[in-house]
Amino acid sequence: MNLLVLAAETENPLVPPIPELVIGLIAFVIVFGFLAKKLLPNINKVLDERREQIEGGIEKAEAAQTEAQSVLEQYKAQLAEARHEAARLRQEALEQGTALKEELRAEGQRQREEIIAAGHAQIAADRKAASQALRQDVGKLATDLAGKLVGESLEDVARQSRTIDRFLSELEEKAEAAR
Repeated sequence: MNLLVLAAETENPLVPPIPELVIGLIAFVIVFGFLAKKLLPNINKVLDERREQIEGGIEKAEAAQTEAQSVLEQYKAQLAEARHEAARLRQEALEQGTALKEELRAEGQRQREEIIAAGHAQIAADRKAASQALRQDVGKLATDLAGKLVGESLEDVARQSRTIDRFLSELEEKAEAAR
C-alpha cells in the first residue's frame, strides 16, 4: 500500500503525462491547422459577403433616402407651383367675374335708359294724341255751344279750326307764362 500511496503521490491527476501532452498538442496543432486552412477562409468569406451586403444595404438605403428627399423637394416645388397657379386662376376668375358684373350692369343701365326713353316718347305721343283729340272735342263743343247761343249753325269747318286753334294757342301761352 505504500506503493500505491507513493505512486499516487508521484502521479498528479491534474498534470497529464508528457507523452499524452505531446500527442494532445500535436493533435491540437493538426486540428487548428486544418481549421485555419479549410474552415477559417470560408467563415471569413461568408463574413466578408455579409459585411458587403450590409454596407451595400446601407449605401442603398442612403441612396434611397437621398432619392426620396429629392422626390420630396420636387413634390414640394410642384405643390407650391400648383398653389400659385390656383391663386392666379382664382384671381383671374375674380377679375373676369367683376368685369362681367360691370358689363351686365352697363347693359342693364343701357336697357333701362332705352325703356325710359321709349316710355317718354310714348307718353309724349299719347299726350299729343290726347291734346289733338281734346282740341277736336273742345272745338266741337265750343262750336255747338256758340251755335246755340247765337242761334245759328256755325258749321264752316275752316273758320272753326282757325278759331279753335287760335283760342287754344292763347290758352297754352297763358299756361306757359304762368309757370
